[in-house]
Amino acid sequence: MAKYQYFDITLPLNKEIPIPPPIPPQPGQQPPPAESKVPQPSVYRFFDVDKGDKVTMSRIEMTSHDGTHIDAPLHFIPGGTTIDAMPIETTVGPCRVIEIKDEKSVTVKELEPYKIKASERILFKTKNSPIVYSTRQYLGKFVTVSLEAAKYLAAKKIRLVGLDYISIASAEPMENVNDVHKTFLSNGIFILEALNLAGVKPGKYELICLPLRIDKGDAGPSRVILRK
Repeated sequence: MAKYQYFDITLPLNKEIPIPPPIPPQPGQQPPPAESKVPQPSVYRFFDVDKGDKVTMSRIEMTSHDGTHIDAPLHFIPGGTTIDAMPIETTVGPCRVIEIKDEKSVTVKELEPYKIKASERILFKTKNSPIVYSTRQYLGKFVTVSLEAAKYLAAKKIRLVGLDYISIASAEPMENVNDVHKTFLSNGIFILEALNLAGVKPGKYELICLPLRIDKGDAGPSRVILRK
């Protein structure tokens, strides 16, 4: 018998995964040109042994926030820690999967009974998994982390927070995305987004997650495994 049970909670990287709409320009900023609109991630196979080539090779085109990834503080915080400087223990070690029953957001009321402690790694399983991944279209409505809950978790000084959709926060209004991300990232709390926790029961696990070591990166695409 296998000593451990493993769960791969990473989204497969392909053209079908949803991507969020572009963040609108901040006050005083010029809107980006139309040609700079971020496309769906692409895995282009330019050599293929099945088509007679001697080798198979592919080119990947994506943003650092496509699919399952980790947000580093630099994502929102000027001069913030970059993904290549992230301490390894941030994403490797014990974690808890907490199931959220609220159909709109993670709330302080629902978190209080869990007695969350400093340096914990917390992943939230919501009704998002797996329903929100059944379509490639970005869903404006999904369970998010409320600003109040973000402040509560930041005060607890957790190490990592994760959610089972492509953004930790609701974009309605857009200021909420900024405020929730900044609450975590300004306190050195890395954010793990786009998890699929379908089939994973709440409880204690070992988190095994390593992002790509992108030099001065604002985020890192990641393979994320839970070991029971």
